[in-house]
Amino acid sequence: MSSLKDKTVTMAHGAGGRQTSELIDQIFAAHFANPDLTADDAAVLTPPAGKMAVSTDGFIVSPAFFPGGNIGKLSICGTVNDLACMGAKPLYLTCAFVIEEGFPMEKLEEIVSAMEKTAAEAGVHIVSGDTKVAGKGQVDGVFITTTGMGQIEDGVNVGGTLAQPGDAIIVTGDVGRHGCTILLAREDFGIDADVTSDCAPLWGAVKEVLDATHNIHVIRDATRGGVGTVLYEIAGQSNVGIRLDAAAVPVAPEVKGVCGMLGLEPLYLACEGRMVIMAPKEEAGRIVEALRKCPYSRDAAIIGEVTEEQSGKVVMTTEIGTQALLPQPGGELLPRIC
Repeated sequence: MSSLKDKTVTMAHGAGGRQTSELIDQIFAAHFANPDLTADDAAVLTPPAGKMAVSTDGFIVSPAFFPGGNIGKLSICGTVNDLACMGAKPLYLTCAFVIEEGFPMEKLEEIVSAMEKTAAEAGVHIVSGDTKVAGKGQVDGVFITTTGMGQIEDGVNVGGTLAQPGDAIIVTGDVGRHGCTILLAREDFGIDADVTSDCAPLWGAVKEVLDATHNIHVIRDATRGGVGTVLYEIAGQSNVGIRLDAAAVPVAPEVKGVCGMLGLEPLYLACEGRMVIMAPKEEAGRIVEALRKCPYSRDAAIIGEVTEEQSGKVVMTTEIGTQALLPQPGGELLPRIC
């Protein structure tokens, strides 16, 4: 919007008066308009039949703009993907902004525009929200919290405690891309590599899988801590072991190169558009085939299996055929990744 050029968010925009109304009308209402969006104290919605899933997530990613997305796109994807991983079709979102005084209006509009586009792609309505302005230095740019509500498909029962020995382990695409993108965007290492975040809404891929089979035990998005952390979480929750085939794990050459230079394990770098699925082996081929029909999961692959042995452990069969214990994640892997 040309009218926003050179304008910044002021403390008055958070005070509840005329400037607040202008901010809401010019930016938020302009992009989020839909029949369910309310200016009242709360949205009034018709609940879906059957079970609902509800999820809340906060986003403080640094930098707020990165190749492949920005904090706005991420705030929609993160929450709708959490719903999708429970077998729930995303229906509604609320969003709350905390904005630093002095934040450029044009940048805020760019963030909100990305949210509009991503919500439309995900098929979800933004129905309510809140805006606060914090003093200079009290917030780093903009923080967003989103809460999502979705309808769980009949007959779907997935969760981290349900993995079973013999299950195939599927990843829906190449790993570590988002974490690598954020790391490079911070320009701390002086590495020039063409890496783009995998940030994407995934309900379409989950729906394609559920249309093929409901015989699925676990769906989990591999955000903070990446695929490796997800596998350790599920191994602990389900009291099972995990055996991976290193050669089968898809890693983009550019991500592999950056990880090689910095001594990082791609399995522990965050994804924002990848899921781990565990299902009986006889379903694995059908699931991968369904995933490869979708734009964000064309590189889906079977990367291992769930075992009875070595409960709580993740063991990797290396490319030379030896077995090695994947080190358990610890400490601060990469702060403010989402």
